[in-house]
Amino acid sequence: MTAALPRSAAAESRPPEDRRHRNRRRALTLLIIVLLIGVPAGYLVISANQSRNSGKDKEAKYSATGLSEGWPSKVQRRLYQVPVPHPADRIAYYETNNWKTSRLYVQFRTSNAGLDAFLTGVGVNREDLEKGEITISARDRSITGWSFKGPGPWSGLVHTQKNPAPTHDIVVNMSDPANPMVYVVSRTVP
Repeated sequence: MTAALPRSAAAESRPPEDRRHRNRRRALTLLIIVLLIGVPAGYLVISANQSRNSGKDKEAKYSATGLSEGWPSKVQRRLYQVPVPHPADRIAYYETNNWKTSRLYVQFRTSNAGLDAFLTGVGVNREDLEKGEITISARDRSITGWSFKGPGPWSGLVHTQKNPAPTHDIVVNMSDPANPMVYVVSRTVP
């Protein structure tokens, strides 16, 4: 039986590392470093570009088109207290936000029962509508492209609530008595 050599003696008795083995070990170390640092860094660069491009696409979409066809999200409808009724069609919406005021613009066509359900959901009723009143401001009309010059009769109301609840500017076109067209601007102050 041979006695175990001390570590320093064992290291001295090892043959010197050949050049090919040393180069392979260095290449393996370099590959590990690239994988540990380069892959996450590359992922971050790709992710940042996708995020930036997504934001630019959304900005271009909303700044170029104003109203977007379709339903506002449930969160938007709840936050701005705009209960779009069922049935409804010709639905379009647009949201703006800044440090001073946030607004949700919504338009839809519904039935008489849908109009009553909407007004009740907002906290008003049909008797609160004032004939001939266009309560949506010229500024808001320019943002959405609403003109309110077509055949009427037109009716409107402003439903003011205590902060933080939103204020609603509502205009209704009854040119088709069975299918009123509703326009709403709901604004909140953050």
